[in-house]
Amino acid sequence: MLGDDEDVFDSVTWESPSAPVYEDHAAAPSGPGFRQSTVDSGDPHEPKWEGYLVTVVKDPLKELAETKDAYVSYLVTARTNLPIFSTPNPSSRRRFQDFVFLRDHLVRDFPACVVPALPDKHRLEYITGDRFSPEFMERRRLDLHRFLQRISRHPTLQRSTLIRAFFESTEWHVYMHQHVAHPPSAEPSPSIIDNISDTLLNAFSRVKKPDERFLDMREGVDKFEDGLNHTERLYTRIRNRTSDGNPESGEDLTADYHDLAVAVQGLGFLESGITDPLNHFSNTLLEFSALLRHNTHTTTDPLLSHLHSLLTYSHANRAVLKLRDQKQLDFEELSEYLSGVTAERDRLAAVISGHAGSTGLGLGAYLKDRVDALRGADDDRSRVEKMRKLDGKIKELQDAVTTAHETSDAFSEETLREQIIFQRAKEAEMKEMLGNFADGQIEFYKAAMEEWDRIIPIIQRIRVDI
Repeated sequence: MLGDDEDVFDSVTWESPSAPVYEDHAAAPSGPGFRQSTVDSGDPHEPKWEGYLVTVVKDPLKELAETKDAYVSYLVTARTNLPIFSTPNPSSRRRFQDFVFLRDHLVRDFPACVVPALPDKHRLEYITGDRFSPEFMERRRLDLHRFLQRISRHPTLQRSTLIRAFFESTEWHVYMHQHVAHPPSAEPSPSIIDNISDTLLNAFSRVKKPDERFLDMREGVDKFEDGLNHTERLYTRIRNRTSDGNPESGEDLTADYHDLAVAVQGLGFLESGITDPLNHFSNTLLEFSALLRHNTHTTTDPLLSHLHSLLTYSHANRAVLKLRDQKQLDFEELSEYLSGVTAERDRLAAVISGHAGSTGLGLGAYLKDRVDALRGADDDRSRVEKMRKLDGKIKELQDAVTTAHETSDAFSEETLREQIIFQRAKEAEMKEMLGNFADGQIEFYKAAMEEWDRIIPIIQRIRVDI
């Protein structure tokens, strides 16, 4: 019971989210990437894991706190049975720039792999100085934790030497310089494809013979991202109408319950016979308002954050599909270019042999012959020299077309494997995300029912004389 001089707001208990709880390394690993592949399914596109890698990012710490070079470091730990690691429990402290280096070089070293994106660094907090606030550091920690989780579930990325050094190296900066100077895969040397005009290979080109498998994949990505965007917009509206932190907007439900509680408390002072029940009712309204706020911070906000993170992860998958299309486009455009050069060489050979009309090249070839004649370039010697150069160019193009074809086929095969990996990772994350959201909603409604169950008998005992 509340006394007349007791503040009705003192009993509100649901004020803020609980302290962050980090995953326990003792838990048994499960899910995609957390198992070893012991049975060969016979499917060449089936991904194969050599072991598990369970990662955690925790304990954000402000370093060089009193200097202009202050930054935040995070403790990254892992548990693994992968043979590439020298210890089953590696750990180190890394800053955000180290994660950026890791991501950028994984993308460069493994272009066919879906490497997840990092959280955006260009935020208002970097301008206002709030990037050292506990709330911002916790959000950043969670984003980085999710980033490493996605890498650790990938059967190729989890075994990279870069990942091993990220967790184990005590001289990380030295390793970064060495990795830049001596990358694991040699930089490709400039080839004929790099010398073709940008008008030949450009962003507006389309694959002429699209593969139905990848068209279906792209359609699936479109539908998935549309669903994520729609869900994110919907729950953003729900969040804003429930607890947007701006009572003047008129759409803050938690503020409405708070105002109603104050009004009921004021009514209790006027109705002396039912002051105590009305105070109880007012307190219940305050508790429910705090419950709504708590549910927003611990359930809705994490859902929105995870939805946005999944969307950026899907964008990385889309980029791999786009790169596969570019590999096929390179092959198609080079093949077409080779056909044109070969046709030009055949035309010159026909002119030299005196059978220009037998080549079937049509009016265009005839006009070109006339233009060459006007320029004085119609003598056989110049044609023979030009044919010699074209023969060399044809040989170079044939090699380039063969290489482009092999690259396109290999990239397509890797992309098929990559899509299976991404689908499994996506399913695991969706299950985790929706499970956490459901648990939060169950907790909220249980607590709300307990509050209303306590107040209903008190309200029912009110007797008003007419």
